[in-house]
Amino acid sequence: MIAIYTLWLRELKKYFRSKSRIIGSLGQPILFLVALGFGLGPVFQKAGQGNYIQFLVPGIISMSILFLAVFSGISVIWDRQFGFLKETLVAPVPRWQIMLGRTLGGATVAIMQGFIVFGISFLAGFKLANPMALPITLVFMALIALIFTALGTAIASVLEDMHGFQLIMNFLVMPIFFLSGALFPLTNLPKALNIIVRLNPLSYGVDGIRATLDGFSQFGLMTDFWISIIAVAILISIGSYLFSKIQV
Repeated sequence: MIAIYTLWLRELKKYFRSKSRIIGSLGQPILFLVALGFGLGPVFQKAGQGNYIQFLVPGIISMSILFLAVFSGISVIWDRQFGFLKETLVAPVPRWQIMLGRTLGGATVAIMQGFIVFGISFLAGFKLANPMALPITLVFMALIALIFTALGTAIASVLEDMHGFQLIMNFLVMPIFFLSGALFPLTNLPKALNIIVRLNPLSYGVDGIRATLDGFSQFGLMTDFWISIIAVAILISIGSYLFSKIQV
């Protein structure tokens, strides 16, 4: 347990130590929020779908968590190249504890990032439907962060090249984001696209956050919760297994 706490704390220190990382990681969510929220808002409203900012904000929060969580896996490759990972792996603790500590640290940082974006969204005109549901919002933010931090760590565990990791992440992360319902309603989709959306774990995280912040749910809150829990269990298990096989 000490190893888990130590690695969790290390990830937090890395985040707060780098002010450029904090500012840089906010750029894309804010750009999406402003450009899409105000650019497509009138079109969305004319289509009879209501206020687009209200619909978009849960998706942008999820996006900020997704990107930061997944790319936290890069640190596995970075630590391997500079020798820190070897020093960590020779410690007399199970590797799954090391992986879990890193995952919890990356997830915590991603959640904090999500809250920053959430706060900024009020400047764009977002209105909270039910303040009492905020604790449930935090649960879904945590589930998204855990799912994709574990995914990033799992992928990084089998790669040695930083460029290869970035290529795979770009191939996976953008489709995961765009096919999650973060930017558009999941109604009247083609059958094939609908299947992909329902297989995407981020879809349920976005829907859960939207249900708690805006009162609208596509799949149902309990469905969102249990599928997200299952995804966390599966990806942490896979990530732990692959991380335990790392050769340094």
